[in-house]
Amino acid sequence: MNEVNDIRARRNVTVLVLAQAILGAQMPMIFVIGGLAGGQLASNPCLATLPISFIVFGSMTTAPWLSPLMQRNGRRFGFFLGAFAGAMGALISAYGLYTSSFFTLLAGSYLTGIYMSAQGFYRFAATDTASEAFRPKAISYVMAGGLLSAIVGPQLNKLVQDAFVVPFLGTYLAVAALNLVGMLLFLWLDLPKGTKSEPKTTTVKGRTRGELLRDPRIMVAIIVGMVSYALMNLVMTSTPLAVVGCGFTTNNANDIVSAHVLAMFAPSFFTGHLIARFGVERIMSAGLALLAAAGIVALSGVELTNFFAALILLGLGWNFGFIGATTMLAGAHRPEERGVVQGMNDMIVFGMVTVASLASGGLMNCSGGSAVEGWSAVNLAMIPFLVLAGGSLIWLVRQPKVAV
Repeated sequence: MNEVNDIRARRNVTVLVLAQAILGAQMPMIFVIGGLAGGQLASNPCLATLPISFIVFGSMTTAPWLSPLMQRNGRRFGFFLGAFAGAMGALISAYGLYTSSFFTLLAGSYLTGIYMSAQGFYRFAATDTASEAFRPKAISYVMAGGLLSAIVGPQLNKLVQDAFVVPFLGTYLAVAALNLVGMLLFLWLDLPKGTKSEPKTTTVKGRTRGELLRDPRIMVAIIVGMVSYALMNLVMTSTPLAVVGCGFTTNNANDIVSAHVLAMFAPSFFTGHLIARFGVERIMSAGLALLAAAGIVALSGVELTNFFAALILLGLGWNFGFIGATTMLAGAHRPEERGVVQGMNDMIVFGMVTVASLASGGLMNCSGGSAVEGWSAVNLAMIPFLVLAGGSLIWLVRQPKVAV
């Protein structure tokens, strides 16, 4: 019925998958070395993960203006802007490392957050030209592009992280190159050009932010997306510090993060099919259960096998929870509400992720006398948020279905 639209949608999905693979490789690279680079320059070890916090804070504060900007000027404009900011952020961070300036490193990290925010909208862009039936699959395929980034990013990082006398300088220079090359992919996107270029033939207005947040499906989608992403970030941010603190190497940390990011994106080839078959609520519930399992495994020991298993479960849980929440959100609002809903969602989600990344360093380095105690504190902190998200899903399934 929507074959023509889905031909166009499949082309856009192909471009977005490649963008997720190439441009997205920078995120595992930076998340591996961000806390370690911060630890080199910060005067207080509790602030080691602050560069990662600034990335997430940049993403949070960007989403509210970037989403409406893309609705007016088109997704492609926003994606070019994000990649340019990513390149500039990496270069500024590199300069911060070269000059041993923690504040310069933080400034560059904030600009990297603008890229991170733009990347977050790839999944929404996949739905812009997709039929309702193809929508969950489109989101899943784009997220699956991260599978290549999981391989490319950490392995590239092994080659470049020690390429210069200044540790990790090569990582940031490589990230700048990825952004400058990868942004060319957006020339092949065929998406709506935005309301700025469309005749204003309608005065239809969407619901207010307050009304949108009172919609049960929107509210629960935001809660589960927020918890899934925040807990993933909380644990992943601490992982390199915990791995090195427990006597293993930075390359071990690269391999563990690589396995984690593979687990984040590999299920995306079939997550959309699972959502279509079993329903989005069940898949979101499975995601929360996997996140809980990750915490249990992490608390059971600090051998390499524990780190690998916990981070793989963490990635799987994030995939089911976050893609499920994204699918629920995409089907819970009207077209004219898209910019407001998606910007509001990402502001709330990344607001909590910012808090999680800030808490990660404090819990890891300042809540006990050893890396083992800090790692335990990080994983125990997951419990109340899993209860919140699980409770919200139980509440939702008891609500009457209301058409958008």
